[in-house]
Amino acid sequence: MMGARRRRKLRSATTLGVAASLVAGTLTVQAALDPAVAAAGPTLSVNLSAARHAISPDIYGMNGADPAFAVEIGLPVARWGGNASTRYNFKNHTYNTGSDWYFENIVAGPANTVEAFVETNRDRGTKQVVTVPMSGWVAKDSPDQHPFACGFPASRFPAQDGFDTWDAGCGNGRLNNANLTGAVPEDTSIPVDASFDGEMVSHLVSQFGKASRGGVSIYELDNEPVLWNSTHRDVHPEPVSYDELGSKSTATAAAIKAADPTAAVLGPSGWGYCEWVASGVDGCAPGADAAAHGGLNLSQWFLKNMKDYSDAHGGKRMLNYFDQHYYPQINGGKDPESNAWRLRSTRSLWDPTYVEESWIGPTGVNAPPLQFIRKMKQWIAQYYPGTKTAITEYNWGALDDINGALTQADVLGIFGREGLDLATIWGEPQPTQPGAYAFRMYRNYDGAGSRFGDVSVSATSSDQGQLAVYGAQRSRDKALTLMVINKTGGELTSPLSIAGLHGNTTAQRFTYSPADLNSIVRGQDLRAHQGRVNATYPANSITLLVFPAHRR
Repeated sequence: MMGARRRRKLRSATTLGVAASLVAGTLTVQAALDPAVAAAGPTLSVNLSAARHAISPDIYGMNGADPAFAVEIGLPVARWGGNASTRYNFKNHTYNTGSDWYFENIVAGPANTVEAFVETNRDRGTKQVVTVPMSGWVAKDSPDQHPFACGFPASRFPAQDGFDTWDAGCGNGRLNNANLTGAVPEDTSIPVDASFDGEMVSHLVSQFGKASRGGVSIYELDNEPVLWNSTHRDVHPEPVSYDELGSKSTATAAAIKAADPTAAVLGPSGWGYCEWVASGVDGCAPGADAAAHGGLNLSQWFLKNMKDYSDAHGGKRMLNYFDQHYYPQINGGKDPESNAWRLRSTRSLWDPTYVEESWIGPTGVNAPPLQFIRKMKQWIAQYYPGTKTAITEYNWGALDDINGALTQADVLGIFGREGLDLATIWGEPQPTQPGAYAFRMYRNYDGAGSRFGDVSVSATSSDQGQLAVYGAQRSRDKALTLMVINKTGGELTSPLSIAGLHGNTTAQRFTYSPADLNSIVRGQDLRAHQGRVNATYPANSITLLVFPAHRR
């Protein structure tokens, strides 16, 4: 099922765009919409006293970001990861591209080293997640220009399906659409174990201090390990088993904690559904490997194994974040059918009534409703209580389109409501793209740094598929912020009731819509009486309502 996932284009772990960030835009007065031409929309209900919990700022993270945009939105967390990190050697600043680009060793330039990543993000106040290699191999000393050292050199494999246009000596490791075997790991790499990771953490501590004193906050246990026999098959052709993942994870976590007891550990960072439930040995559903490990799926067993190791070593926590990547298995198009599917597919994160429409189920591997975040929390509660949740790679696509912006805004709302602790989008939007405005709506809706609330409150819609709503109160000034997403192609007028909001008040209104894709527009204020107000939401729009300070 690996082919079902649209694989990512290689990029350096610290690739940053250089385009100038576009400020949220000059706020202009929006003419009042005429409710007479809008259809009756779903009923929206908010309760200031119900379902209150903190929203982690780390859900608004990215793997990379345009520097000015990162500053504009106050980027809370950034991740050094991806396939290139699996064989990154901090001693010579060299990594291997793996199957993303002809298995070549690349020497990182000064701006693309792990030290540069940490320093850049530390200076802007962004928390860092740094991936440490765990496959057993890292890149050896290599030339910094062509010809590169590579995993499937033409000298050893003269017949291959493809060779690098810029380096004919490096092939793609395939012949007649089948993977080649017999690669020699030492062509590109040197063997290492968990002690290497301890050295890497110690090196970063010596440069930047411990996590508790402003150093690297979180270390990740490699990247998508069950794909090593694909992405890094020149050095790790064997499928990953429960035992390999378990033993390497505990040893690496222990080495990290020994080098910096104040740092957090995050893992196992699986690539998607198959790795969520099965080892590389089993494939895409629990099989003999699972049966030999108590019948638990890979995620369940991973959590249990980390806790068992912790219990056997004085109770010291070895895993702080349970992390899995989530890429919705949609077709990526922007036609009406694809757009509708994209908006529906966010339900896989939480909805117990939604069955996956992709190969995952019901006709593929017959997965029950995913409820991805809720299931993560359920497994944590059962096998390693107290562990936080993370999704360090995700992308619903179409970020250059209003549909992608609507979906991204919906996803961020779900992350906050469901209590996810950390998320970093892979393939972040460029500052001028609609997807960037989804982040601005939560992190800088007025161009002056104002943000969505940090304490989630109950907010429901009678039809979340038409009009989604997310509510949060700001700790700083007690303002109530409501994000309303119109997923339909028509204007909707809906009644809104807010339990706990009394008397008369006025809400500010900010809207991002196809009427102006280059700015967030300040609309006319809304008058609320005894917590009730009717409002019209433009077609395909994101609207933020900000009610002034209210204390419970």
